[in-house]
Amino acid sequence: MYSKKLMDHFQNPRNVGEIPDADGVGVEGNPVCGDVMKLFIKVDSGKIVDAKFQTFGCGAAIAVSSMITEMAKGKTLEEARAITKQSVADALDGLPAQKMHCSNLGADALHKAIDDYNAKKTGS
Repeated sequence: MYSKKLMDHFQNPRNVGEIPDADGVGVEGNPVCGDVMKLFIKVDSGKIVDAKFQTFGCGAAIAVSSMITEMAKGKTLEEARAITKQSVADALDGLPAQKMHCSNLGADALHKAIDDYNAKKTGS
C-alpha cells in the first residue's frame, strides 16, 4: 500500500520542528480528515535555506511534510513554487488514491509560506 520511501519519511521524518524566526509560515489543513500542516521557511538571497514542519495527521501527511521540506531546501522561491502535489507524490514513489489529498497539504502549505514571505518583504 505505501512505498518504502514513504514509510521511511513517515518513520524517520526529516526537518521536524519550527523555525522561531521564520521568514515565511504556511498553514494548511483538511477539515475532512483533520490533517493540519504548518510549514516554516528561512530565505537567504532568494533561496530557501531551511524548512521545517509541524504536522498533526496520518502517516502519509507526515511523510509528505518531510518530503516537501527536503524538496524545497536549496531551491529559489520560483523553483519551490513550481513544486506540485503530483511532484511530491512522485518523490515519495506514489501515494494511494485515498491519500492524495495529503500531498495537497504539502504543496499548499509551501506556497502559503512563500506568499507569507513575499508579503512580509513587501510590507503588504
